[in-house]
Amino acid sequence: MRAVLALLLIVLPLSAAAAKKPTKPTAAQLEAQVKTLTEERDDLKQRLAGTEDLQQEVIAARKARDLARAEGETARREADQLKGSLRENQGGGDALLKELQEARRAVTDSRAKMEQMTAEGEELRRKTSTVPSEGDLVTLGEEVVPARPVNLNRVTPRLKSTGLLSGRPKGVVVVNVLINEKGDVVAARLLQGLPDSSPEAARANEACVDAAKRIVFDPAVSKDGKTRFKVWQGVGFYLD
Repeated sequence: MRAVLALLLIVLPLSAAAAKKPTKPTAAQLEAQVKTLTEERDDLKQRLAGTEDLQQEVIAARKARDLARAEGETARREADQLKGSLRENQGGGDALLKELQEARRAVTDSRAKMEQMTAEGEELRRKTSTVPSEGDLVTLGEEVVPARPVNLNRVTPRLKSTGLLSGRPKGVVVVNVLINEKGDVVAARLLQGLPDSSPEAARANEACVDAAKRIVFDPAVSKDGKTRFKVWQGVGFYLD
């Protein structure tokens, strides 16, 4: 009985030791553990990357907030300055508006004058580009031979003396005459009178204008002598 009991006592510890001994994992179990660890690692990496992106977004949001605050403060200061300027210039608002209206009127007038000058220039170019015909009024130039007075030496101004003590007006008088294609003077006007403003000088000027109307001319002609023109031309009288 004692031998059986001793044997049982020996067997029981051995059985307990055998039960406590760990079993060795299989290759499939190891692969499953490796796969699980790999997935956990990748998941941690993704979470870490997401955390870094979130941190960058937070930093960018803070910078944007600080910039918005700075811009808001600048805008507030500018608004205060503008309000102050408006208060200071409130009394001069009417003057500024008046100046603006005057400037607009000046611009409108300038545009109208420019348009008028453009139209006149176009008309002048049209006239100069057109070949003048017989009897046309032309301006003296290289292509026009001036009219030549025929009886100038026989035409003198008729000066009337107002008394024995009154002096005879002296000087040069220039009269502008309009000569038609026939050589007749059809109009005359004083271009340069005597410098004296006395009544005698005025009558002398009128006498020169009347004398210019009696002059006969060979008409102005084209350079080739084939076409006769109407021209304004000056005639001078020397009073001595």
